[in-house]
Amino acid sequence: MSPQSLSALWLSVKVSMVATLLVALIGIPLAYVLARRRFWGRAAVDTLVTLPLILPPTVTGYYLIVVLGRRGVLGAPLYEATGFTVAFTWYAAAIAATVMALPLLVRTASAAIASVDRELEKAAYTLGRSEWRTALEVTLPLARNGILAGLVLAFARALGEFGATLMLAGNIPGKTQTVPLSIYTAVQTGETHEALLLVALLTVLSCAVLVAAGRLGARAQ
Repeated sequence: MSPQSLSALWLSVKVSMVATLLVALIGIPLAYVLARRRFWGRAAVDTLVTLPLILPPTVTGYYLIVVLGRRGVLGAPLYEATGFTVAFTWYAAAIAATVMALPLLVRTASAAIASVDRELEKAAYTLGRSEWRTALEVTLPLARNGILAGLVLAFARALGEFGATLMLAGNIPGKTQTVPLSIYTAVQTGETHEALLLVALLTVLSCAVLVAAGRLGARAQ
């Protein structure tokens, strides 16, 4: 494996780990709210979270450019204030992976939380527990296998992210080039052996992730 491919592999792992952490911090509270609360705009929030699963990744990437690009809604003020731009950095790759992976955790975790018996939560309320303490001590522990399955799937999705990453982070070797982008580059330049090696590596990792997620999902049921 070439040094460029090793760099892409390390960057993919780093981006996927950061994205999974962000997905957990954002997705688990969001999944709980969607599973246990009824509020105005709930359907809109659910639709917005799910959209990256439906839209082509390049479309999602374009929206991210509109928001985070140097002239974007948030990117422009950030650049004017700090001189820093998110686009075409590894941070952009992590953000793109987070957005694309978030729906997998939210939908999986929301289903797991919804399956928890409400009578157990009511029993905790009678013992003086607040809603959020009940969620932390009762609901989330009972739904943990489903949540873990969602996190595993989110990590796999982040590891394989291509379109949105290409749009927001670019394909810069040693800087923003992840394994999927490295495979694309290898094919384009005729380096079929290198491409095959990376494809085989991602396939093995994906199979391992699917097996792990399947076992966790079975335990959750």
